[in-house]
Amino acid sequence: MADTFETLTLTLDTGEVKIKLRPDLAPEHVARIGELANDGFYDGVVFHRVIDGFMAQGGDPTGTGMHGSDKPNLKAEFSKEPHVRGVASMARAQSPNSANSQFFICLDDARFLDGQYTVWGEVTDGMDAVDALPKGEPPRTPGKIVKAKAE
Repeated sequence: MADTFETLTLTLDTGEVKIKLRPDLAPEHVARIGELANDGFYDGVVFHRVIDGFMAQGGDPTGTGMHGSDKPNLKAEFSKEPHVRGVASMARAQSPNSANSQFFICLDDARFLDGQYTVWGEVTDGMDAVDALPKGEPPRTPGKIVKAKAE
């Protein structure tokens, strides 16, 4: 994938979020996130799982947490980067090599996830918009991504 993305902008219904992408940690995951964002895949997708004090998860076009894109799953790109407040990381099934399109943003430190999930970015602006997402598994009225754009 030729494009190198540096920033992901998520326009949520709660506000705008800027994420500094980390291709130095997870080049394939950053490329996938950027490609899906710029293809419009994330536009209109909800945060189907938001746990107060833990994380906000989205990226499933069905909003159920059971699906992803039609692209092949990604091989894990685990690193020593800590899962702390504001970190963006890939969600996955039981297999380490099952990340596809779902991701989560840590609402608080979650160091027990370190080395088990692929960190691909960190929120640099707009964490208040992430904090404002409706809570629940799923939320009664889920927050959503209005528009996603990678640059």
